[in-house]
Amino acid sequence: MTDSLRDLLGKRDFDEPAEIKIIKDFLKHKFQSTASVTVQTNQIIIGVSSSALAGSLLMHLHELQKLCNTKKRLVIRIGS
Repeated sequence: MTDSLRDLLGKRDFDEPAEIKIIKDFLKHKFQSTASVTVQTNQIIIGVSSSALAGSLLMHLHELQKLCNTKKRLVIRIGS
């Protein structure tokens, strides 16, 4: 039996993980900046636009990991 596209997409959860919202809100509040955030199985990748922001964010990774309440590794990438 085949399912229609509407049936398949209707069952899908399109809400973003809580970690993404926490990280984006943290960056907006602390640094008045934005970033791309990708959640993978073992890590969360935070893509920032400059090395200055990456260096500043590096000092706050422990705090950010506690806010996210996760054991996943936080990775900072420059140039997103």
